[in-house]
Amino acid sequence: MSVIDSALVQIRQLHPYSPGKPVEELERELGIANAIKLASNENPLGCSPRAREELARAVAHVELYPDANAYYLKQRLAQKLGVAVDQITIGNGSNDVLDLVARSFLDGNAEAIYSQYAFMVYAMVTQACGARARVAPALGTDSNQPFGHDLQAMLALVNEKTRLVFIANPNNPTGNWLLQDELQAFLDALPEHIAVVIDEAYFEYVDLAQFPNALHWLARYPNLIVTRTFSKIYGLAGLRIGYAISSPQLCDLFNRVRQPFNGNAIALAAARAALDDDAFVEQSQRVNQQGLQQLRRGFDERGFSYLPSAGNFLTVQFNERSAAIYQGLLQRGVIVRPLANYGLAQFLRISVGTSAQIERLFNALDAPG
Repeated sequence: MSVIDSALVQIRQLHPYSPGKPVEELERELGIANAIKLASNENPLGCSPRAREELARAVAHVELYPDANAYYLKQRLAQKLGVAVDQITIGNGSNDVLDLVARSFLDGNAEAIYSQYAFMVYAMVTQACGARARVAPALGTDSNQPFGHDLQAMLALVNEKTRLVFIANPNNPTGNWLLQDELQAFLDALPEHIAVVIDEAYFEYVDLAQFPNALHWLARYPNLIVTRTFSKIYGLAGLRIGYAISSPQLCDLFNRVRQPFNGNAIALAAARAALDDDAFVEQSQRVNQQGLQQLRRGFDERGFSYLPSAGNFLTVQFNERSAAIYQGLLQRGVIVRPLANYGLAQFLRISVGTSAQIERLFNALDAPG
């Protein structure tokens, strides 16, 4: 087998990420206008007004390369989060950071552990590195966190080849969460030579007692990596900017693997401004809590069950009608997220929108035919 054939075998085994259907694509396909997207957990309020103003200024200098070290954004993050600058790794979205972590620890002789219904990117980056994935069965439907992380099942998979563990808290696409004591007990039980990622992409949306801020554990666990993003509550998904916080030693590794200029100048500027707009974040949190209540109330009234969620989305069970309901909503200009590629074909994931968007969702769901 030639080197090209050998590479093709591995590449063809990769399953591409399947994003939420773009609004423009649906409108083009159906010849409709004013479609809404409740599929990708984006902020229905858009982005911070301060970030929008900064975008306009940054565009004036797009002929220049960005600051490859993201100096000013790191300074602002360090101040806001109470960490050191040399603990921060900037990425082209948190997906890029997850890839950096995987490439730092995984190869053909290593194994990574993640939960059955965890974020699909964990599987993608593991397979891309040629490592073996060890997938822990999720909690059962009789659990108070159905389809969530079973930490004991994950610990049972640890062996001498384990190099990396991924945990999403809250988890996407299910919305489940882990509380402080159980997650800390897991970290205590994990051997120190194994790196563990706690993916906190939805952290700013959580409104729960005893929910952990994993940044507080960095000094205790030198093997811990916390990832976050500007794509969710900060409304900058289109600019692709995220980050990891870890020990300075791990951060140094990631910055050796990281591609130069992986944070573009416009994204860096907007992210700095977004961090200063606490009022926008607080408004986004209020809208999200109200939207979750509106979604739960509407599905309760219609007799549909859903998974508990601490994020900005609700994963709703439609059973054998799931595919038909998804297509019906598309025909009415409402995009939600099918989850068959996660092994959850009976569910649709629905992002929190504005009150008007949620009302439109239910009107489309109730429409005959």
